[in-house]
Amino acid sequence: MTRRPPPPLAADADGKAEPMLPRPRTALIALALVALATTSIGLAQRVVLMTHDSFAVSRHVLDAFTAETGIEVELLAAGDAGAALNRAALTRARPLADVLFGVDEGLLARARAAEVFEPYRSPALAEVDPAYLVADDHLVTPIDAGFVTFNLDPAWFAATGTPRPTSLADLADPRYARLTVVTDPATSSPGLALLLGTIGAWGEEDAFAWWAALRAGGVAVRSGWSDAYYGDFTRYGGDRPIVLSYASSPAAEVMFSEAPVDPDAPPTVNLTCTGCSVRQVETAGILAGTPRRAEAERLIDFLLSETFQADVPETMFVYPVRSGVPLPEAFDLYARVPTPDELMPLPERLDGATVDAWIARWTRVVLRTN
Repeated sequence: MTRRPPPPLAADADGKAEPMLPRPRTALIALALVALATTSIGLAQRVVLMTHDSFAVSRHVLDAFTAETGIEVELLAAGDAGAALNRAALTRARPLADVLFGVDEGLLARARAAEVFEPYRSPALAEVDPAYLVADDHLVTPIDAGFVTFNLDPAWFAATGTPRPTSLADLADPRYARLTVVTDPATSSPGLALLLGTIGAWGEEDAFAWWAALRAGGVAVRSGWSDAYYGDFTRYGGDRPIVLSYASSPAAEVMFSEAPVDPDAPPTVNLTCTGCSVRQVETAGILAGTPRRAEAERLIDFLLSETFQADVPETMFVYPVRSGVPLPEAFDLYARVPTPDELMPLPERLDGATVDAWIARWTRVVLRTN
């Protein structure tokens, strides 16, 4: 936070600073009006966007917003999405930001319970694919979508002569479980998405039976995506050719490859099958109590603009929610959006207490802790 300056001092004829003396009532009223106007102008000159640490946007995109509106955007990173929501909840009485980005379907119930948001219906929602609308009351606004899925290292499978898995059921087989690395739902957004997806698709008991089979078969667990992807995945020197990641990861591998990529032999591929992916819609919401409500609304509208939406695939490797926004060629070739039958539904109950109980049970089943 920026500290406010100390009370002003008056300068005498010699230039020495002295405390201001009392003034007549009329002058004080005039000064108060000037101060109020100055404060209002100051508030209108910026808007604070609280985000998770993975948020990214091109500088020229934010510059375009400022050029259009005269409003500077200040970014406030606050940890992962859950930590950012917790911070917003703890500071609700005196919000640190005006807009919070990053709450997805798995966190929305907690956000409602914490009463951190004020509803806002953006006129730009008319351009959003209705499939991505996650809050009928417009408490939050969909901004982008990601799809949690398993990535495979095709070169490893070809070199070892091992058939690739074709379903999540295959991963529970010990010959594939010992080749798989996942992330902890207590500390990882994709880990939580997969846990919720399995419960939503199969029911709690069958889901935890699958997780128990993974554990018995030798699945590896890491606290975060980076540790799993860059530490355990065979693509980067690890010993696990199956990693929990995102449907857009194969496209990112191609886009960042230093060498030309054979279209028929991409570095990584998705495990594509019925019920293999979990959708995550990231949202933005106006924080309750913001003194910059109008500026917050304009920022929400801008996050749905063509300018911002066209930027998200190449900066955050997620999919735009605005209809008609073209995707990079690598997305079209290697990271298509999963079809409805390939998605696992989320559970109907996603209140904080229920989700916490599922995470605790997962910890007991998979990490074998009391």
